[in-house]
Amino acid sequence: MCCFNSYFEQKMQILLHAPQLLRHETALPASKSISNRALIIHALAGGENQPRNISDCDDTAVMVKALAQPTPEPIDIMAAGTAMRFLTAYWAVQPGTHTLTGTERMKQRPIGILVDALRALGAHIEYVENEGFPPLRISGGAHEGGRLELPGNVSSQYISALLMIGPALNQGLELGLTGDIISRPYIDLTLKLMKDFGAKAEWTDERHINVAPVPYRPIPYYIENDWSAASYWYEMVALTKDAEAEVVLTGLHEDSAQGDSAVRTMFEPLGVRTEFFRRGEVPCVRLTRHDAATRHLEYDFTNQPDLAQTLVVACAMRGVSFHFTGLQSLKIKETDRIDALIRELGKLGYPLQEACGAELSWNGERTAAEDTPAIDTYEDHRMAMAFAPCCLVRPEIRINHPQVVSKSYPNYWRHLQAAGFEITEP
Repeated sequence: MCCFNSYFEQKMQILLHAPQLLRHETALPASKSISNRALIIHALAGGENQPRNISDCDDTAVMVKALAQPTPEPIDIMAAGTAMRFLTAYWAVQPGTHTLTGTERMKQRPIGILVDALRALGAHIEYVENEGFPPLRISGGAHEGGRLELPGNVSSQYISALLMIGPALNQGLELGLTGDIISRPYIDLTLKLMKDFGAKAEWTDERHINVAPVPYRPIPYYIENDWSAASYWYEMVALTKDAEAEVVLTGLHEDSAQGDSAVRTMFEPLGVRTEFFRRGEVPCVRLTRHDAATRHLEYDFTNQPDLAQTLVVACAMRGVSFHFTGLQSLKIKETDRIDALIRELGKLGYPLQEACGAELSWNGERTAAEDTPAIDTYEDHRMAMAFAPCCLVRPEIRINHPQVVSKSYPNYWRHLQAAGFEITEP
């Protein structure tokens, strides 16, 4: 596996051709969202045995390394936005001084809202370079905690970072959220994991969360597999010409707290049927095709922003016009994902329209596609994975810098090859 993955690390561009038939079974990576939360909570609990089935992606690897780093040397979390936010809060309540830095893109991603909130709780955090952005120097210690108010439309990772340190604050945390609350499923996921580890954390009403100063308990914990990764297989089933296509994904729970488990309903109008079954103790999902008459799709991505690229590309490739809202957080992801989608689908002949920095639409109009388009990935794993299935509709597709998938799904290309996709150098 290492040799296989290192092959793609050396390639500036790959060329994909699709199989005629899509009949495959694969084990998805462990959930990055759960892994990163569980690691922080496990550390706060003082646990000795690391949670099992931890994700092997870049974002989780840097989290593991940072938590194990005993020296005060700067901690480079590279492009891992989750790690930057969660570790900022974590180190704020730990003794000692730590410096967090990352890639040039990470240094452009705002973190001022989280820093201001932590300072309000008593934390000592300095900006090393530019005000409001990483790198950060964090001098940690014990803090009183208490009441805090944040806009509900900020990144849910800011909110989750604050919630997870709540049990370590002397007075706990009373968090109020104002305005529209986005990505609520990620907040609920955080609260579930906190309670799994013994915390007392609850919504007291629609806008307020109370975290009692009750310490976490170190417990054995097993990480479930990733519904976000499943979305690309849903896209493949939606786009394949194989009417009898069947993909089995193992390790996915029907009652999962992952917000992206909503992908199973999102792709139903695009012709993908979901069936849950068990193979012994292992939960599984079977994806098959059904006739879909949908010509236009509308969806609010407020709660599932990480699925936007997958559904945007899938709709365009199927010729389904769309109007998608709730995309405001895409502007501050690994790249400006709205701009990236407009640019790259434009290369394929699909002119998208943006509105208010939070909406994308396509009315079905087509323009001339480039003769040999190559999809730029912008250091964004989801750009590579969402566009790769386009080869099921086009004769081929080129992906630049394919190694970016290691951020969340390191074995993506290997799994595609196992499913019959041909991946070569142009």
